[in-house]
Amino acid sequence: MDTDKDDHQHVVADLKRLMMEHALPLWAERGWDAQRGGFVERLGADGEPDRESPRRLRVQARQIYCFSKAAQLGWYPAGRPLALQGLDYMLSRAREPDGHPGYVSLLAPDGGMLSSSRDTYDHAFVLLALATVYQLDPDARVRAEIDSILAFLDTKLKSPHGGYLEGVPGSLPRRQNPQMHLFEAMIALFDATHEVAFQNRAGEFFTLLLAHFCDPRTGLLGEYYEDDWSKILPVSVEPGHQAEWVWLLKGFERITGCPTSKYRSALLGSALRYRDERTGCLVDEGNVEGRITKPSGRCWPQTEIAKAWMAQAESGEAGADREARAALVRLERYYLRHAVKGGWYDSFEHDDEARAAPILASSFYHILCAIAEADRVLRQEVTVSVRSLSRSVASVRGIPLGCSW
Repeated sequence: MDTDKDDHQHVVADLKRLMMEHALPLWAERGWDAQRGGFVERLGADGEPDRESPRRLRVQARQIYCFSKAAQLGWYPAGRPLALQGLDYMLSRAREPDGHPGYVSLLAPDGGMLSSSRDTYDHAFVLLALATVYQLDPDARVRAEIDSILAFLDTKLKSPHGGYLEGVPGSLPRRQNPQMHLFEAMIALFDATHEVAFQNRAGEFFTLLLAHFCDPRTGLLGEYYEDDWSKILPVSVEPGHQAEWVWLLKGFERITGCPTSKYRSALLGSALRYRDERTGCLVDEGNVEGRITKPSGRCWPQTEIAKAWMAQAESGEAGADREARAALVRLERYYLRHAVKGGWYDSFEHDDEARAAPILASSFYHILCAIAEADRVLRQEVTVSVRSLSRSVASVRGIPLGCSW
């Protein structure tokens, strides 16, 4: 790609090719521990797997999601058996190894339990993984496991103040982040099952967003809370999460018919206040006055701002498609031009320290999802009114039109 114009024109096709020809084969070959099972946490800067680091439940679940999604899209048919292998490993090692309900948060390289804690954030990704596997292969055992996890969340972690506690054992502060990813999981579970119960569960998180997380005056999203959802001051702002909610709200609108454009616009507008002047990338953190408090810029917020603009493009916002492509160009330019083809940098600073940093498996979920959305939204030749499509799908499936939350 020689010019900025060419970058924008070809970025979706180039990123899809990078994913199909390099990233998916790389992580299938080197990211899976063929001897002991399980996905590794990271590759070295040279692309060699780190098989000796502890393995987080969230990474196991995210990699299952990635390979299931890639198989579902037809991008990597070998992803299906690998996802099922990963699922077998996660079920046999992380689910109730100590005889108590729920999944443990951390495993040793040999699959032994390193922590008995149950983390709500992790369970959100287990549900996302199960939803994606179920959409690929509707196995009754997977459906039963979904119900089992929901029962665990409802009986052990449901909060009287709304949403779910941080985990077992409980801890403070409470964060909006696990609730956001449970929202994501409920949307995915509806897509996999078409059951109204998941619309209703998603609606509970939408209510939390409006009641506690998003300031209606500023469009800013708080991150940390007391047990009753009162904000902990000073409020920390993560623009990547604001962008992530924009995309998820579009998904919620799609499955329910509930209008979300007002909230999406507010969240996106406030997220754009926190950008690196040199690169245009989102920074990691700021404060409510709009000042940047953590000027580093990780990879994952750049995938989320691209998805946020895609959500707006799908809604017909003028210029949003150009902004989405520009965000993808920044993602490719500053993060995906790694010495290991199919790898990525976690920071836009390409100094010696950044170049020597490991390639984190946890970012794969963000990157694959952004590229899949780009291929779906930005490559469409015929644009259909998404509002009309949402309402017609709602009518067919018996979804109540309008919004009851």
